[in-house]
Amino acid sequence: MARALEQEQESLRSRLFHFKGMNENSGGRHVKSLSVDDSCSFEQLRDQSEKQQSASVSNGNEKDPKSSPLHYFQCSTFCPIPLHLANQYMEQMKERFAKLLLGEDMSGGGKGVSSALALSNAITNLAASVFGEQWRLEPMSAERKARWRKEIDWLLCVTDYIVEFVASQQKSKDGSNMEIMVTRQRIDLHMNIPALRKLDAMLIDCLDNFKDQNEFYYVSRDAPDSEKGSTKRKDDKWWLPTAKVPSNGLSEAARKFLQYQKDCVNQVLKAAMAINANVLSEMEVPENYIESLPKVN
Repeated sequence: MARALEQEQESLRSRLFHFKGMNENSGGRHVKSLSVDDSCSFEQLRDQSEKQQSASVSNGNEKDPKSSPLHYFQCSTFCPIPLHLANQYMEQMKERFAKLLLGEDMSGGGKGVSSALALSNAITNLAASVFGEQWRLEPMSAERKARWRKEIDWLLCVTDYIVEFVASQQKSKDGSNMEIMVTRQRIDLHMNIPALRKLDAMLIDCLDNFKDQNEFYYVSRDAPDSEKGSTKRKDDKWWLPTAKVPSNGLSEAARKFLQYQKDCVNQVLKAAMAINANVLSEMEVPENYIESLPKVN
């Protein structure tokens, strides 16, 4: 047990402190969260799928329509998605992006916030709705995990088009070199978003590590008073479920495991706070904002 914890801790260190190398070695842009062959629309895929199904039925070889590979389109971060869900996802994407473009003002009255603030609010609200219901030390449900990965990919794909101009060399037909300006993803996004994705994956891994634990459990809200006993929470987080442990306490191995998971989460928090502090230190504060601050006499 101790050796396994040491190996996992060493793996955590290598993952935490090699973000820069990871980012520098990752060439190119992020893969879009929803990818379909440009020359093939959903309608064409559906038509081809229906033709294959009718042909198989006429040949006496009827199969489940969902078994056809044309019934799916490929998503970059998880398994293929059935076409009957594709249109639903597309409508959700349209709604999310429309809200970003209108600055959260769905009336179209022009009273929305900036696109950057709308994107920030959308990510914050998504994280609150997904992780806000994670009240127990247990793996995140597959449905909630898939929703988080799907919708955060939708929002982060916008950052692929937040670019800056940089100088580059281009060789002309006569062999001479000329300097031109090309676009690339803004450097802070190129460095920090992959690092934050890695930290996010590590947090979800920490929750997954509680899959096989059986030394403590949580008292259900609907449990009878005899089972709850005197375990009612008396602090300011009254809504969180109460954990119960054996009468003789947790074993030494379970204590070490919990302490190790706590250390892992603390390291992830420190890394995220360092990224946030670095970004804030590089931001330019608008003059009109400084002027709007109350003056001290």
